Amino acid sequence: MKIDFNTIAYLQQGSKVQQQVYHTLTSHRILELLAAFNPVVVGTFPLDIAIETSDIDIACQLEDVEVFQSIVQNHFGSCTGFSDLVFEMRKQQTYVANFVLDDFPIELFAQAIPVSAQYGYRHMLIEDEILREQGPIFKAQIIALKREGIKTEPAFAKLLGLKGDPYENLLLYGTKKT
Repeated sequence: MKIDFNTIAYLQQGSKVQQQVYHTLTSHRILELLAAFNPVVVGTFPLDIAIETSDIDIACQLEDVEVFQSIVQNHFGSCTGFSDLVFEMRKQQTYVANFVLDDFPIELFAQAIPVSAQYGYRHMLIEDEILREQGPIFKAQIIALKREGIKTEPAFAKLLGLKGDPYENLLLYGTKKT
């Protein structure tokens, strides 16, 4: 069954850890506070392949990095482990903030492009399709590779036999399937 990742309702009915993520996001009003920036939870928790060290990734779209940074610092700057950084990634000005709430590491990732065009979101959709096609054994293999220290996209690339840059090649893999 395909999931609508643009809402977090699916987390409420998900695994125990997904329900905990839902509780953290809603009790701290994280998505509500970032609503003007089209926040979408992406990555391992939506796909239910998170491991003990996984963080809750939230992708956002910004127009002005200084405005976004100010809002994030205002709302989350006093959180445990808060840090933030502005840099360029793939020719896009990028903002990343990290902090901890309810023992969950959280990463806010924002660029001046729609979330649906960002790599994290696009990877998640492709990975979701692959997980649904490949089934529970493949999913368990991904989780095992992640526990060995391999990041998500490289883990998928390894199991799919994709060579080269796993981030680019996973997108190409997804494009070839459609």
